[in-house]
Amino acid sequence: MDTEFYRIKRLPPYVIAEVNAMRAAARAEGRDIIDLGMGNPDLPPPPHVIEKLCEVARDPGAHGYSQSKGIPGLRRAQANYYQRRWGVEVDPEREVVVTLGSKEGLASLATAITAPGDTILAPNPSYPIHTFGFIIAGASIRNVPTTADDRYWAELEKAMNFTVPRPTILVVNYPSNPTAEVVDLEFYEKLVDWARFHKVWVLSDLAYSELYYNGKPTPSILQVKGAKDVAVEFTSLSKTYSMAGWRIGFAVGNQTLISALTRVKSYIDYGAFTPMQAAAVAAINGPQDIVESNRQLYHKRRDVMVEAFGRAGWDIPAPPASMFAWAPLPPSLKEMGSLEFSKQLLTHAEVAVAPGVGYGEDGEGYVRIAMVENEQRLRQAARNIKRYLQSMGVNSTAA
Repeated sequence: MDTEFYRIKRLPPYVIAEVNAMRAAARAEGRDIIDLGMGNPDLPPPPHVIEKLCEVARDPGAHGYSQSKGIPGLRRAQANYYQRRWGVEVDPEREVVVTLGSKEGLASLATAITAPGDTILAPNPSYPIHTFGFIIAGASIRNVPTTADDRYWAELEKAMNFTVPRPTILVVNYPSNPTAEVVDLEFYEKLVDWARFHKVWVLSDLAYSELYYNGKPTPSILQVKGAKDVAVEFTSLSKTYSMAGWRIGFAVGNQTLISALTRVKSYIDYGAFTPMQAAAVAAINGPQDIVESNRQLYHKRRDVMVEAFGRAGWDIPAPPASMFAWAPLPPSLKEMGSLEFSKQLLTHAEVAVAPGVGYGEDGEGYVRIAMVENEQRLRQAARNIKRYLQSMGVNSTAA
């Protein structure tokens, strides 16, 4: 019996899982671990969303199979969101599909449109599904930079000119997970022109669209004229409405890609639980106070974290968006590497972060810090880190 499965062999050990296992073991021992590793919101959804969930769940007829592509009301709500937020007209029947979170949507679309041996362009560093969703589907990955500067465009051209077979898909993710980088609408305009010229599909992950701190709302690639010819975009309720565990996301855009995703999903799942989809409608169509309050919450946490960690001796650039900070290792500890540094922080400072190398080889030298603890806990984490850094000979700026 063959135990060497083809797709499993293509998946390397998930290095972030090492830190997660250490964190779980430490907590099992009763240690107070401040978890800044996983981007798991610590606040609940709005009350009216939970009330709608309960209301629909009490209906005896709401417990059967749902619709794989999403109930019509939820697809209409997402189309209305695009009109309200970006002024983009979307057909809820042919250009929207509900996914089990954006992660499942990306993976299912990779299965739908990728053939073994295809070449996919994906950012490095990037969220693992941006690469491994396609690796699982049998494709090969060619990395491109995350930073959308002159080097980015040069690497795209190099990839198209010298890669065999020629790339067929490009993944973009702004605000970026893990680096928190952002782009403007001009970038997407140039990208759509490039994709149409080279006949490349663009998959845009916009999961952090509402968490921006520079006063400039995050653009959507679908705002660009002609974008629907080449692009599909993934969004999620996870961070916007603090509904991560609900696993409600969307793919919106090109009808061919949406049709392919819908067809694959029809073989794989029956869609999210109907009461959850109904509650998601209430989130999108109802009062939007939580969107601004969450933005302000993460903004304040960002400022507290950057200031407190800086005083502890660890300078971290303030992220312009997302719920993450992309933090370079303290210079004197850089040779330790991101995985060992993360283990050291967990063991000696009782603070969990995600090693940058888990997001690709270009993530080495960084860790990702999730702003998912309150301000008091962030300051406590800074005090713990200060003691650890001092024990390693790193001086703080605090008195």
